[in-house]
Amino acid sequence: MLEAILCSLVSLLPDYLFRRYGQGKRIGHEITLFSMWYELRWGLTIWLMLTISLITVLFYYHPASLTVNSYFRTVTILPQVSGRVSEIHVSNNQIVSAGDPLIELDGLSQRASLDAARAQLVETEVSATIAETDLALAEAGVAQARAALTQSQEELERNETLRDQGSSAVRLTEIERLENLVDQRQAQLQAAELQQQSAQQQIDQVIPARLESAKAQVALAQAELDKTVIIAGIDGQIEQFGLQVGDFISPLARPAGILVPTESGRNRFQAAFSQIAAQVIHTGMVGEMGCMSKPLDIIPMVVTQVQDVIPAGQIRPTDRLADPQDNVRPGSVLTYLEPLYPGEASRVPPGSSCIVMLYTDNHAKLEDETLPTGRKIFLHVVDTIGVVHAAGLRLRMLFMPVQQLVFSGGH
Repeated sequence: MLEAILCSLVSLLPDYLFRRYGQGKRIGHEITLFSMWYELRWGLTIWLMLTISLITVLFYYHPASLTVNSYFRTVTILPQVSGRVSEIHVSNNQIVSAGDPLIELDGLSQRASLDAARAQLVETEVSATIAETDLALAEAGVAQARAALTQSQEELERNETLRDQGSSAVRLTEIERLENLVDQRQAQLQAAELQQQSAQQQIDQVIPARLESAKAQVALAQAELDKTVIIAGIDGQIEQFGLQVGDFISPLARPAGILVPTESGRNRFQAAFSQIAAQVIHTGMVGEMGCMSKPLDIIPMVVTQVQDVIPAGQIRPTDRLADPQDNVRPGSVLTYLEPLYPGEASRVPPGSSCIVMLYTDNHAKLEDETLPTGRKIFLHVVDTIGVVHAAGLRLRMLFMPVQQLVFSGGH
């Protein structure tokens, strides 16, 4: 509408003034509803062409978006294990910090598992002391077996010496008995040494492994018990929290509430532009934004990122081939915007509905001396038309509160 009015001032109005004061034709006499299409044909034709050209240049080089939002992430308050609520530490709309406890479950089975794991750890530690005693006992057995073997070997050597000297005091049966006794005590010494090695292996390898396993079981049981306490993973505000002591919550079917992060969605906005503007929008482009939650305020914005894909083309593997005709709605060019000056959008709540208009800046191109004069004139016209767009934004911002009141029924 504003574009049509501006174009009429330089086309339709001069044609009418010439007809009225140059030719003396008056509205209602020579110029009527039926004859105005002929009398004002030059003005109407030029007005229509100028309006179409202005709107085309305006919306191509200065794109606008009516769908601008600041999306924010919400965190569902869910337990890692199912259980019945035993204690509640927060209330609805409360501000919490990361690490604050929110809810505690009864955790009876988890505490029983922890007690059993701790008892197993104590038993393992006691077995280490018993293994030390067994090692000392095995060492004493080795010393005893070695002393007995030495004694039997000395007796055997003494009797063999007497036999070799031809003494009649030595009997062959006694020597055979002593030889068998030496073999027996050698076997006993080997058995004692093996028992000592076994006791040493218990201390060096088996007991430490059992101790580490018991400690791991205690840590695992403690971790399972810690899961019964739901803590806040990030700073935020509790919303939709209506839990009571005795309620049963589950990680699959029964969430406890929602945690809205403090910084999520603030000072970063997402705007959807038409695909026609895909060749114009670029990083660093400035614009102006107005939000329903902050009426009559214009916030300078800058484009920080442009998504390089169109959402309408996304597919996922299925058992059916994708048909382009199924895409009824064309996708949009997703653009990320941030305030040009820090703090300008600090009072805009996340999730606000906004509109934004971007402006093409050809100042750098106009400084090129090799640019043709006609091109420079066109670029000047493009930049000047941005003023019309800015005026349209301000008019729209004036009517946004009235529109909101009308559609909300005055509430």
